[in-house]
Amino acid sequence: MTYEIRALPGDARAVPPQADSDRRGRAGRVVAVSDLHVRYAENRDIVERLEPASADDWLLVAGDLGEYVADIRWALERLSERFAKVVWVPGNHELWTPTNDPVRLRGVARYEHLVDLCRELGVVTPEDPYPVWEGEGGPVVVAPLFLLYDYTFRPPGTATKEAALAVAEKAGIVCTDEFFLHPDPYPTRDAWCRARLAATEARLAAVPEELPTVLVNHFPLVREPVRPLRYPEFALWCGTEATADWPRRFRAATVVHGHLHIPRLVMWDGVPHQEVSLGYPREWRHRSGPQGRPVQILPAVIAPATTTAGSPT
Repeated sequence: MTYEIRALPGDARAVPPQADSDRRGRAGRVVAVSDLHVRYAENRDIVERLEPASADDWLLVAGDLGEYVADIRWALERLSERFAKVVWVPGNHELWTPTNDPVRLRGVARYEHLVDLCRELGVVTPEDPYPVWEGEGGPVVVAPLFLLYDYTFRPPGTATKEAALAVAEKAGIVCTDEFFLHPDPYPTRDAWCRARLAATEARLAAVPEELPTVLVNHFPLVREPVRPLRYPEFALWCGTEATADWPRRFRAATVVHGHLHIPRLVMWDGVPHQEVSLGYPREWRHRSGPQGRPVQILPAVIAPATTTAGSPT
């Protein structure tokens, strides 16, 4: 296997804004962004200014628009008005049931409510037929995934979920999901994850073998992007070992994910894994270059090798 890390901020894959006259004449592209966290005023301003480079651009939103249903609707309304197609997957924050959110739905019911909201706005979700990008770099099946995590990204020497959670708690690292992301009607988040894995694997296996895919998930599909976390115990809430062979098995041209707040490109086993998050203002203020620009996914481009730093939430 090969392993390479390249940074995103300010690189050649970030799509610059275009004037209206330029958009009409430019070929469409598939671009991606995640972790916009629009509860923060600075991030909300970035979304207000976010425009496609072409009238035919597709936007992949890899989760964590926000925690409150009203904020999620606000962001998706604006993005769906501007881009030719918006594809959304939930992050962990969308699945929270915050104390002050008027929408009190939990677990599967909350997710289904967000799917209904997306369909109202014409936004593609993991519950819809996978769209096929026919523009430059296609045809490619764009597959939005909702998989969660199952606590298998464990520290060395911990054989069980319980042991790994005990190590994380001792280190003072406990994800807020443990308090606000409810798995109802499943007994645990990892049980919900196992159900999502089974259903999604069957759908991906049905994609015609001659077509490559772009796999879009909030959490990384392989463990490699998680290794540089500032707090390694947080990896427990970052994915599942069950998807380690999915990028190759399901012919991924690219994997798109967020969650880590470390925007960069990782080449793993010949497949690019693009972390496309904006993150919190306290994080992106320290990065070079304009922030919040979507990253070009198709047609594929080569990014220069630079360095970056970041931490998860």
